[in-house]
Amino acid sequence: MLLLDIEAELSLWEHGRAVWREQHFPVAESAHHLARRLRSPEAGRENFALDSMQAEKGLLRFVNSDEGWRVGSVFTPDFCTSPVTWDVLAAQIKQLDRAVREGVAAMGIEPTFLSEPSQAASIG
Repeated sequence: MLLLDIEAELSLWEHGRAVWREQHFPVAESAHHLARRLRSPEAGRENFALDSMQAEKGLLRFVNSDEGWRVGSVFTPDFCTSPVTWDVLAAQIKQLDRAVREGVAAMGIEPTFLSEPSQAASIG
């Protein structure tokens, strides 16, 4: 599966500084799964953890609290970002999706493979 072979550094930034960084993050696979999550009925309502074939479940986790959504990682269990609204989190996920698609296109690969065929045009 081509999704498994596209990696890049991913970092979480808060207040202008990187608070978490993963050097070999499976960006294409993650963008695919996160975009699917945004389209699911559970989007914005239930906690979720990124389930990757390349990395431990929870490499990225998204937890809703009374204050808003927080992002963390199983590798930094004592750290989560400051809370944000679902709209802010969804916008950041969409930005990641766009960046991955642009990077894949720059490699000469058609990025529609990141979405399921019936959903390929709905993310942008």
